[in-house]
Amino acid sequence: MKAQPAEETELRHRLLKCTLEVEASRAYWAQRGPTNDVTARRAFDEYWFGARSMNRISELLTSMRARYDAFPSSLAVLHAWPVMSPDTRRSICHWHLQLAEPLYRSFSGDYLRARRDGARAEVTHDLAVRWVLEQASGRWAMSTAIQFASKLLSAAYSAGLVGSKADPRALLFPRVSDDALAYLMYLLRAVHIEGDLLANPYLASVGLEGSVLEDRLRRLSGLTFRRQGNLVDFGWQYPDLRAWATSTLHSQGVAPLGAAA
Repeated sequence: MKAQPAEETELRHRLLKCTLEVEASRAYWAQRGPTNDVTARRAFDEYWFGARSMNRISELLTSMRARYDAFPSSLAVLHAWPVMSPDTRRSICHWHLQLAEPLYRSFSGDYLRARRDGARAEVTHDLAVRWVLEQASGRWAMSTAIQFASKLLSAAYSAGLVGSKADPRALLFPRVSDDALAYLMYLLRAVHIEGDLLANPYLASVGLEGSVLEDRLRRLSGLTFRRQGNLVDFGWQYPDLRAWATSTLHSQGVAPLGAAA
C-alpha cells in the first residue's frame, strides 16, 4: 500500500525562492498532467512560466513539485479544472503552500490567527522578524530571519490574509468559495495532518472555525455535517477528491477522472 500523503514537517528554505505564486501555479496545473514528465528545459522551451530564466524555472519547479506533486489526486483535479474563480485559485494556492511549508503554515494558521484575536488585528515586519527568530531557535542569522519575514508577509498578502504591503498591516479574512472549501475538506480527508477536520491551521488561517465553519459545512454540497453535543458526523457523498471533482465541477469543464492509482 502507498503511504498516505502528509503535510511537510521539516523546515526548508524553498519559501525564500517562491512565495504564493498564484499565476505560476495556474500555469503548472495546466501543463503538468499526472503522468507526463517535467524538466526545466521543457518548461523553458514551452514557455510555461513566460519569460523566466532557466534558473528561475528550476526554482519554480522545485516548489511546484513540493506543493502539488506530493498530492497526486489534487494534481489530477487541478490539471482537469480549467475554469476556476480567482478566489478559489488563491485559496487553493494558499492551502498547498501551507501543506508544503510548515513555517508558513504556522505563521498563517497560528500566529496571524492569534494576532487577529488580540487587541489590534494587525502585524508589522518587525513583529514578523521577531516571530521567525523565535521559531529558528538560533539556527538562522538575523539576515535570514528578515528574508523569511518578508517572504511570509508577501505570501500572506497574496493570499488575502494581510491587507497591505506597508506597516502596520491589517489582518483580513479572504473570501472562500464553496468549491474551495469542499476541495479542502476532501483533500484533508486523505492527508495526514496535525489536528483534525474541524480544527487545523488550514481552516483557521481563513477564519473558518467553530460555529462559522459548522454553518458553512451544513450548507456545503458534496458532504453532510451533523453535530449532537460532542458527537460529530461527516457524511461524504463521494469516495475521494477525484470523484467529487468529476461530479460537482462538470459545469466548469472538469472531465471524468479515474480513481487514484
